[in-house]
Amino acid sequence: MNAGDEPDDDLLGRILLTRVIEPGDEAGGRWVRELGVAEVVRRLGEGGVALPGVSGKRWAGLVARAQAARPRRDLEAARDAGVRFVSPGGVEWPGQLDDLGDARPLGLWVRGRPSLRMWALKSVAVVGARACTEYGAHMAATLSAGLAEQGWVVVSGGAYGVDGAAHRGALGAGGATVAVLACGVDRPYPRGHTQLISRIAEQGLVIGELPPGDHPTPSRFVLRNRVIAALTRGTVVVEAAHRSGSLVTARAAQRLGRHTMGVPGPATSALSAGVHELLRAEAALVTDAAEVVELVGDIGELAPDRRGPVLPRDLLEPATRQVLAALPGRGVARPEEIARSAQTAPDDAIARLYELRALGYVERHGDGWKLTRQAVMSVRDGHGLS
Repeated sequence: MNAGDEPDDDLLGRILLTRVIEPGDEAGGRWVRELGVAEVVRRLGEGGVALPGVSGKRWAGLVARAQAARPRRDLEAARDAGVRFVSPGGVEWPGQLDDLGDARPLGLWVRGRPSLRMWALKSVAVVGARACTEYGAHMAATLSAGLAEQGWVVVSGGAYGVDGAAHRGALGAGGATVAVLACGVDRPYPRGHTQLISRIAEQGLVIGELPPGDHPTPSRFVLRNRVIAALTRGTVVVEAAHRSGSLVTARAAQRLGRHTMGVPGPATSALSAGVHELLRAEAALVTDAAEVVELVGDIGELAPDRRGPVLPRDLLEPATRQVLAALPGRGVARPEEIARSAQTAPDDAIARLYELRALGYVERHGDGWKLTRQAVMSVRDGHGLS
């Protein structure tokens, strides 16, 4: 909603519930879907019989939270910090988050000027290890910069390691990036990324489910990952050990029918073991932004063919290459032997041998022909002659 607008009851109710119901709580989501926001707020306020799906002890805790909540104060604090609250069904709400069902966020706190809905339409998640290697940081930054240059929004979690490298890569390319936090968006976490998250808020968006001032917990980090997966067209994992939290994001993306991709690493690296496990299953192997866009983009956005450098022999006519391939790696061969191996006439073989001599591939020795040192070195280097 815009600054100065009077908040309606549904908005205030949802803001109150962000103080009461933990992110991803399917029981709370079911209450809202079946009873509506107003009725859930009323029942919590009265503190009577527990709603279905929770114990009496837990219900008492939820009631205590509800009675301590001050939604108008939260909304004012958010406005002072340049933060707005986006509700499901609103003009800025990304409809793809509805795929989460009862685990859908009650709403999102958004810091930054762009429209979250518009940005999410063309976004890719780039996630991975916090304690990444230089290779992981390089790949995350390079891939994200490439995506940004092609007009894609890079979404990540604002954490150390791959997340930070992904955000910096997009920002460095002058592109768009979104940080999804597991705490209040007015309280950057980790503290060491305060400057980075502030820069993201200026150039992109910082979003989260938790109200102003709220702190992160281990479970909130895990549950935050479902939002990253649902918000984007696909998730790329760059370095992840077997129990990495980024694999939670990838598996959530798979369950939601989104594209799941992995950047391979050394077979000996424990930090790439989780990625390789994904690749052995249903994830697609990607090495650069073009390959990511080929998967998540529109029809016709194809990655370029991967080819080695064009060598001089590639410019030869096929019949001439066949004669060149017919020469032995060592020693001299007579024209009739070469013609027989190349499946051509002797006169044609001789004509092509003179052509190859002019190009430096063969030399004449009496009545025979042999490869030059240049051609032999090409074979030793693994380039071959065909």
